[in-house]
Amino acid sequence: MSEATLSLEGVSKVYNPGSAQAVQAVIDLDMQVTAGEIVALLGSSGCGKTSTLRMIAGFEEVSDGTILLKGREIHRLSPARRNVAMAFEGYSLYPPLTVRDNIAFALKSARLSRDEIARRVAEVAHLLKIEDILGRYPSSISGGQQQRASLGRALVRDAHLHLLDEPMGQLEPQLRALLRGRIKHYIKERGMTAILVTHDQTEANALADRIAVMEGGVLQQFATPAALKDRPANLFTGTFIGEPPMNVFLAEVGAENGSLRLRLGDDAELTYAATAFEEAVRSRLLERGRIAIGVRPHAVRLVEQGVPAHVAANQWLGDQSHIAAEFAGGLLVAVEHHRAPVRPGECIGVSFAPEDLHFFDAESGAAVSHGGRPA
Repeated sequence: MSEATLSLEGVSKVYNPGSAQAVQAVIDLDMQVTAGEIVALLGSSGCGKTSTLRMIAGFEEVSDGTILLKGREIHRLSPARRNVAMAFEGYSLYPPLTVRDNIAFALKSARLSRDEIARRVAEVAHLLKIEDILGRYPSSISGGQQQRASLGRALVRDAHLHLLDEPMGQLEPQLRALLRGRIKHYIKERGMTAILVTHDQTEANALADRIAVMEGGVLQQFATPAALKDRPANLFTGTFIGEPPMNVFLAEVGAENGSLRLRLGDDAELTYAATAFEEAVRSRLLERGRIAIGVRPHAVRLVEQGVPAHVAANQWLGDQSHIAAEFAGGLLVAVEHHRAPVRPGECIGVSFAPEDLHFFDAESGAAVSHGGRPA
């Protein structure tokens, strides 16, 4: 991997330290972002992603740890001295200036020529589809237009790092889908390094080279979108990533006559040839005795001779069926890419290929195996 543009080393953030209302928003975060990379900080509200972004930008003090940008410690510098461009979720446009002058503000401060400023503003306005509002003032445009203007003001800058806080949260789905592709191409074409904060998995997957999944102020996993889905580091990441979410069931593990038996609730049982799993995986499963099994809805197979499940609902979403069924004392969701002819109350058979199974420690949630191989 090439040299990191941004390094966070043991970074923590505590609000109201020393008081009864102290909140630890970010805990001992280590992360390196490579030059030219787009990274998404993904998580639910309160997970620490926005606090992390604001510490990088300089709008929140670091409680502990070090932030380096291109080898220079920046965590004690003012925001203006960090050479970081940021698009805020709250827009933060200058009310007395037109949209054109808002976007051009940093370029004028950098003393670029009038023609170069005009060219860059026109380019980013075309990118974000805001050419028709360049002469208007922030108070006269919609929230979505303000958000795009704020995004344009950040993207147009020459900066070591671009920070994007929920950059398309106010946009309608069709426009958002269009701009994702345009913005990623713009960033990549110019070799920019960017960090995106979002709670939207689709946005993170579409834009980011790597995704940092956060929960409770802790970095759960930092990996490519494919690795997060195929090899989640723990049960949290496994169930957080993916739509619909991963199905999870607890099972008792046993071996008999060359088979591995997984006994689930309501007397449901899965049986596999022991050779379907590597020896190291078999040993780990049998040592634990009790395991959490994860299987993604798209990997659930509807078969005649399978483990019984009772259909609770069957929804056709235009391009796929989502089937919810009572299974092993819980609810199982299966996805079929055609209209599945099953009705509520009907008994169906389900099966899971060993290569589609994820095993997690029942106590800690740490991944044990993916697809029959060690995690």
